[in-house]
Amino acid sequence: MYELSCDVAVIGGGPAGLAAAISARENGAENVLIIERDNALGGILQQCIHPGFGLTRFHEELTGPEYFGRFVARAKELGVRSMLSSMVLEVNPEAKQILATSSEYGLTRVQAGSIVLSMGCREKTRASIMVPGTRPAGLYTAGAAQRLVNRQNIMVGKRIVILGSGDIGMIMARRMTLEGAKVVMVVELMDYLAGLTRNRVQCLDDFGIPLKLSHTITRIEGDRRVTGVYVAPVDENKKPIAEKEEFVACDTVLFSVGLMPENELTRKGGIEINRITNGPCVDQHMQTSAPAVFACGNVVHVNDLVDNVSRESEKAGRAAALYALGKLPKANRTVTCMTGNNVRYLCPQCIHVTDEAETAEIYFRVLAPQEHVRLRACCGGKVVYEHAEFRVNPGEMNHVTVKTADLTGEELTVEVIKED
Repeated sequence: MYELSCDVAVIGGGPAGLAAAISARENGAENVLIIERDNALGGILQQCIHPGFGLTRFHEELTGPEYFGRFVARAKELGVRSMLSSMVLEVNPEAKQILATSSEYGLTRVQAGSIVLSMGCREKTRASIMVPGTRPAGLYTAGAAQRLVNRQNIMVGKRIVILGSGDIGMIMARRMTLEGAKVVMVVELMDYLAGLTRNRVQCLDDFGIPLKLSHTITRIEGDRRVTGVYVAPVDENKKPIAEKEEFVACDTVLFSVGLMPENELTRKGGIEINRITNGPCVDQHMQTSAPAVFACGNVVHVNDLVDNVSRESEKAGRAAALYALGKLPKANRTVTCMTGNNVRYLCPQCIHVTDEAETAEIYFRVLAPQEHVRLRACCGGKVVYEHAEFRVNPGEMNHVTVKTADLTGEELTVEVIKED
């Protein structure tokens, strides 16, 4: 067995892993290793050739490859090592070991001072939502279609229906239109948008692509190839209204129905998982229930902007470096983060208060759209943060910022309050 050692080992070389590795190196870790299953760094951004990245981080509009390219260049400048075409089989948090198989080295054991999980997420498929009908060719997840079109120059269809208004689905609606296909409609089960409002405007409205909210595909038709789908509105219980069902002719269906954090390694390592996010429970340093293991990016919770992923991952990289060097501040007490009115989940799930004065950012998604609201955080019977927002939507991330010195109670509650 091939043996390697490092201060910080990062599993995954996408935007989260790159940001974490760079941050670990910049915060004192001399030997940082990225383990990536693909043959190149960059993750999903390799196929995201559209603009819209880096607006908050770099204050300019970049494509996906341009965005991750800056991180790859910085990692190379700092001497961050990478082991490509390598699949991690197991993480042992107690021994701080990673077992992987590499095309170059074969079975490999990595001994680390700390470990960062940044495996990203994967798409839900037709099977996840159990759409009835036949199983012909022409059914793709939006991400799979994006890879085929953008990286392999393979056109997936000519007349397309998209199920789900997630960001990748809307972006692919625009991409397929630009490639000459006809996007008949985007169908969304909920009565609100699942992705960013800007993507609806730039990808659907600007191209005249209809968005049918409170609708779903009831079944798929076709033998060798998709010939069409039946689409129906849904009632208040999300049940299709059969008498209003209509047939829509198409040769391709793209599914943009949600993302799932890649946490098989996390579960196998015995690390606590949050039942809402399906990612590891973390504190403000992105430290998991296993002290030597940190996590960041979409493996923790599905983000809306890669700029947020990079910011969050830098925290994980910094903390992982400090842990490996024996310098991470020890917690005096733990404050549990609790969801309040119209808040679906919070990340981090707890805050470890130390002797150091810190500022903690808590990210969250709401349960339902609301306008004219206040974001409020309360702890120990007092308001520790409050901010007005014109609108909140489940497809867009929100956050509050608190000072750990203000957290005098055992629980921090974050809620969305409707203004009168």
